Amino acid sequence: MNKLLATLIAGLFATSVYAQTQTQSTASTGTTMTPAASQGVTPAAGTTVVGTQSGMSGAAGTTATGNADADKDIAKADQKEAKEVAKQDEKINKASTQASEKKAKAQHKADKKIADAQQKVAKADPEDQAKASAKAEKKIADAQYDAQKTMIKADEKAQKKIVDANADKAKAQAKATEKRAEAMADAHKDAAK
Repeated sequence: MNKLLATLIAGLFATSVYAQTQTQSTASTGTTMTPAASQGVTPAAGTTVVGTQSGMSGAAGTTATGNADADKDIAKADQKEAKEVAKQDEKINKASTQASEKKAKAQHKADKKIADAQQKVAKADPEDQAKASAKAEKKIADAQYDAQKTMIKADEKAQKKIVDANADKAKAQAKATEKRAEAMADAHKDAAK
C-alpha cells in the first residue's frame, strides 16, 4: 500500500510539474489545458484528477516559407501531429468514459446493498430492531467502502491512461516542432543559395 501511495504521489508530482511547464509554454504555443472533469471523469472522494492537454502546438499551420518542399514537409508534420493528438484525445475520452461507467456501477451496487440492509431493519421485529440495525450499519459501511475502493481504482486506472496519452501528445508536438524547424532551416538554406 505504501509503494502504491508513493507511486501515486510521485506520479502526481511529475504530472503537476509537467502541467506547469505545459502551462508556461502554452502562452507561446497556443495549446490549452482542459480539466479532466470536463472529459467525463468525476473523481472519488479523496482523489485528485490531473488535467488533460488538448490541441496542437501553436506553430501548426505556419507554412508560408516560400519553398514548396518546406511547405509540404511542414504540412505533413502538422497533419501527423493532428492525427496523433486526435488519437490520444480518443484514448483519454475512452479512459474517462470507462472510469465513469465503473464508478456508476459501483455506486449502484452500493446503493442496492444499502437499500437491502435498510429494508431488513424495517422488517425486523421490534425486539430484534437493535440487532438488525447494527448489522445494517456494518453492511452499509462495507458497501460504501467497496464502492469507494472501486471508484479509486477506476480513477487511478483512468489517470494512468490520461498521463500516458498526454505524454504521447507532447512527444508528437515536439516531433512536429522539430520537423517544422528542419523544414524552415532547409527553406532558409535554399533561399540563401
